Amino acid sequence: MQLLLATRNKDKIKEIRQALADLPLTILTCDDFLDFPEIEETGATLEENATLKAKGIYEHSGFPSLSDDSGLEVDYLNGAPGVYSSRYAGPGCTYDDNNRKLLQELNGVPAEKRTAHFRTVIAIAWSVSEIDVVEGRVNGVIASEKTGSSGFGYDPVFYYPPAAKTFAQMTLDEKNGVSHRGRALKAARDKIMARLNKAAKL
Repeated sequence: MQLLLATRNKDKIKEIRQALADLPLTILTCDDFLDFPEIEETGATLEENATLKAKGIYEHSGFPSLSDDSGLEVDYLNGAPGVYSSRYAGPGCTYDDNNRKLLQELNGVPAEKRTAHFRTVIAIAWSVSEIDVVEGRVNGVIASEKTGSSGFGYDPVFYYPPAAKTFAQMTLDEKNGVSHRGRALKAARDKIMARLNKAAKL
């Protein structure tokens, strides 16, 4: 089976490839296409954006397409940055810009009020009308400063209490074992395996 990853984000591609590495799949990416389209994230929710991207890339390519949309939801900020996590600091912002803005927003806020959770929604478009949607979630706390050099996005400020580390202090295997995307990918694996088993019986 061929599965196209509906993203240009190299960091996401790396995590998804590792999580699905043992499956009998040929994973395709934007690098395999000369005209890989940019699907605008116009949805009001993570679910809508993931579905928009998976469906749009399927319609363009004809390949089963997997898309994810992730968001950091901070309780003190009433769920922000949420669906705007990747562009929290404005158009063209960097990971550092987003982290800097978040830390500024929480400047002086005590640790017990810095609770947050990461959510990832994955959509797999098998056809225009057949789309599986799964979700992963992990709870944590926003640290008072950036710590760690691995990962991407908000990983340096997302502290995971059970491991006593930020996501940026974890190896990729450690992070995939507990993260929102890792949990969503486990659910996505089940959907993919069901599809592979069904195809094998035909």
